[in-house]
Amino acid sequence: MFPINILKIAGVAIVAGGFSFQALAAELELKFGHVGAPGSLFEASANEFAKLANAKLAGKAKVVVFGSSQLGKDKELLQKLKLGTITFALPSSVMASQVNEFGMFDMPYLVKDRAHMAKIEKEILRPKLFPLAEKKGFKIIGVWENGFRHITNNKHPINVPSDLKGIKLRTPKSVWRVKMFKAYGANPAPLSFSEVFVALKTGTFDGQENPYAQIASAKFQEVQKYLSITGHVYTPAYVTVSSVHWQKIPADVRKVLVETANETQGYVYKTAADLETSLLAELKAGGIKVNTANKKAFIEASKPIYAEFASTVKGGKDLVDHALGLAN
Repeated sequence: MFPINILKIAGVAIVAGGFSFQALAAELELKFGHVGAPGSLFEASANEFAKLANAKLAGKAKVVVFGSSQLGKDKELLQKLKLGTITFALPSSVMASQVNEFGMFDMPYLVKDRAHMAKIEKEILRPKLFPLAEKKGFKIIGVWENGFRHITNNKHPINVPSDLKGIKLRTPKSVWRVKMFKAYGANPAPLSFSEVFVALKTGTFDGQENPYAQIASAKFQEVQKYLSITGHVYTPAYVTVSSVHWQKIPADVRKVLVETANETQGYVYKTAADLETSLLAELKAGGIKVNTANKKAFIEASKPIYAEFASTVKGGKDLVDHALGLAN
C-alpha cells in the first residue's frame, strides 16, 4: 500500500486533474513568425488568423504572432519550422528556393487578378505544388497573399525594361526573380527584407520591388524617389507548417487551424484590394513620384525567362501553360 502522504498528494492531483490538464493545454503556444513590418498585409493577415483561431481554441492552444523578422528572416523561419521551434511561417517568393516548381509565380504577368489566382490555387497549387512542398518537409495549410509587385528606385522612372539598365535592384531570395531582372538589364541581387531600408538609404541598392503594402509599411518611400507601377509579378503567400511537427499538435487543434487559415483568405484578399487604392494615394502624398510603366514592353521582354523556366524546371512548361490557360 502507498503511504498516506502519497495518497493525499495523488488525491489532490485527481480532484484537480481537470484544471491541471486544461492549464497544460492552454500553455500550448503556437508561434507564427513572419517578416512583415507593422502596417503590412502580412501583419494584418497573421493577426486576423490569430484572432479567429484563438477565439475557437480558447483553453486548448494559442497562436502568438511575431512579425518584423523577430524570429528570423524567411529562410531562417523555414529552418525553424523543420526544427519545431516555431509552428507557422508565411513564406512567399522564397518558396521557389525550396521547391523549383514554385518559381512559376516568378514568371512575369502570369497571374492576372485574384479570380485567376483562385483558379490556379484550385487546379495547380493545391493538387500539384502542395505535395512537392510536403516532400521537402513543408505542409501548406492556407494560401494568402503578398501581392502585385512594383518597382521603386532613386535613379529615374521605369517605363520600359531598358530603363532598368545598370540599376542595382534588391530582390527576394528567388533565383527566378534575379534572372528576370537580369533579362531586363538591371543589376539585381537578393537581400533579406529586414535589411532593405538601410541598403536603400546608404545607396548599396538603387531600388527594390514589392507590393504597395510592403513598400509603405517598410517606409521605402522615405528613401526612394520614384515608384513605377509595373505589376510585374503577383506573389502568393503560404501559411506553412512542418510536415513532421504538425502531426504532434492535437488533431482537433489542427482541424481548427486549417479551417481558420482558409477562412482568413477572404479577409486577406479584401484587405489587399483595399490597400492597393489607399496605399497608392498615401505613397503619392508622401512625395514619391509615380508613373505607370508600359506593361506590353515588359511582357515582350519576359519571353526568354518563360522559355528558360520551361526548359530547366521539370514540368515547368505544363505548369505555366495550364496557369495561363485558366485566365481565359
